[in-house]
Amino acid sequence: MPATSPAVRIEVRGVEAAAPAVAPALRFLLHLHADAPIRALTLATQVRIDATGRGYDEHARQRLRELFGPPEAWGRNLSSLLWTQTLTHVPAFTGSTTTQIIVACTYDFDVAAAKYLHGLPDGEVPLRFLFTGTIFYLDDGRLQAAHLPWDTESDFRMPVSAWQDLMDRHFPDTAWIRLERDTFDRLYAHRVRHTLPGWDDAVRSLLETSGG
Repeated sequence: MPATSPAVRIEVRGVEAAAPAVAPALRFLLHLHADAPIRALTLATQVRIDATGRGYDEHARQRLRELFGPPEAWGRNLSSLLWTQTLTHVPAFTGSTTTQIIVACTYDFDVAAAKYLHGLPDGEVPLRFLFTGTIFYLDDGRLQAAHLPWDTESDFRMPVSAWQDLMDRHFPDTAWIRLERDTFDRLYAHRVRHTLPGWDDAVRSLLETSGG
């Protein structure tokens, strides 16, 4: 990278529910500082859950068993999880500015990040934001472009309650699972055959039959 290209520091400073939003999403607030004027910045962000960055009591270990296996295997299996990747266009600024990245959230339990976030009863989620992108700047009156250094990143500890409150707002007292079509057809037939009024009733009847 040319010596004259600006140095850019990025820090994640907060999180809040994205509103208004039809689908659940979190807004992460970024503070950027550059040592020279920036004409534009194209910022690609990879958000990872650093699962090794916090402790887990026995209750949390049981809830996360599907992801990381039995507690005695956590030394081998506990690892970083990819949450999402985003692209943000930052307009021109001099000195410092703020921007945001929007992270869509899902209650799909086929997604590892959703399993992890649902499995945490409380505390904080250790996140790592890895930034890449292109800096546009003027050098002797000419527009230049340079890549962000590969080690541009920021750690952030998100309260578990931020995700829990978001899910409660969009899916109050509910959770979502995805079924194969054949499984759904069999469940629907069971519901009709036993004249059960709702899906909860259909699943509960099966759980009671199996002793679950």
